[in-house]
Amino acid sequence: MSIWYPYTQMQTLGKVPIVSKGKGSILYFEDGTKAIDAISSWWACIHGYSYKPLNRVLKKQVDTFSHVMLGGLTHQPALQLAEKLVEITPKGLNHVFFSDSGSVAVEVALKMAIQYWSNQGNKDKVKLISCKNSYHGDTFKAMQLSDDSDFKVAFSYLLEKDFVVEIPENPDDYSQALQNFENLLITHSSTIAALIIEPIIQCAGGFKVYSSEYLDGLNKLCVKYNVLTIYDEVATGFGRTGKLFGTNHAKRVPDIMVLGKGLTAGYIGHAATIASTKIYQQFKSKEHDKALMHGPTFMGNPLACVVALKSIEIFQKKDYLTKINNIENTIKKIFETIQSEEILDKRVLGAVGIIEVKNKKSIVGFKEFAMENQVFIRPIGKMVYLMPSYRIKKKELVKILVVMKRWFEK
Repeated sequence: MSIWYPYTQMQTLGKVPIVSKGKGSILYFEDGTKAIDAISSWWACIHGYSYKPLNRVLKKQVDTFSHVMLGGLTHQPALQLAEKLVEITPKGLNHVFFSDSGSVAVEVALKMAIQYWSNQGNKDKVKLISCKNSYHGDTFKAMQLSDDSDFKVAFSYLLEKDFVVEIPENPDDYSQALQNFENLLITHSSTIAALIIEPIIQCAGGFKVYSSEYLDGLNKLCVKYNVLTIYDEVATGFGRTGKLFGTNHAKRVPDIMVLGKGLTAGYIGHAATIASTKIYQQFKSKEHDKALMHGPTFMGNPLACVVALKSIEIFQKKDYLTKINNIENTIKKIFETIQSEEILDKRVLGAVGIIEVKNKKSIVGFKEFAMENQVFIRPIGKMVYLMPSYRIKKKELVKILVVMKRWFEK
């Protein structure tokens, strides 16, 4: 086989459905079948497939120019998107660096954090704090910060994490976790550059939901002990948690925020690393070596930028947060009716619904069962989850949930 698929053992690969068309939340396949996409193509297609307002701006931009590098040149779509992101993200995040994927945007954030200190002559602050069960991408530094999992097992002998902070099992009982974090900072803050964390909910690393008060507590301690904060919003941004950004659940703002996935509504790979002025100022110098020496070829791609701008406009004008609230309420209502001794926990936040099982053997075959019932879902570990597009029809959402319920009844 010529194509090499992600997260897949090619030796045991079965038949892979070939998509011929996407419309709304429905995927159509070459064999004439179809399925509701319950996970919006890895959480990116927030408006669903082939949405005409996005199609139109993309086609218009193609007729103008499809790409111009930002090395020595610039263009209006990139300038306008940077301004829009500064406008809609929490106050204080004022400087946008574009890249072409979430993993790369995380790498940029980590480079910013470490170089922020070295530009001031501090070469000791190079270590990083990540969270238990975290996932930040598949590039090497991002893998290093992710917890032990299938995502990094092949390279685990090369990757040594610096420090790990816990996510409390009980979202309302986090005082001891904060004390443990402060003890860590008391001992090691002189060598720590930054904390990186997904705000409010960990996604690919296990869908753990935690309180905004805990996030604010971590942020406050980082400020106290002179450690930077990076919020990875690749999965949580653009409404997924019920607010525009996961950060909006909390009171405090990070030094750096990372955006991806929903940024371009699943149309084209693009990402952004947004820094505070405090960070940005440490890179402005007459010394060239203090510049941020990073430059993805397709950063600020105009096709991606115009789609992102239109997507944000639609999100705001059509009150998507209400749509997401309705999705959340429907998931909660039907989740209450799903009962099984195999279920360990059920969690709902915004347009995210998770059923965690006690043993992942109990969901072996679920993906195939769902496809037989015209629903596409890919479980992760011990989680069966849905993260649909925000324009999903209620009857489609209900069908996904009914298929999940039927599996656990079976």
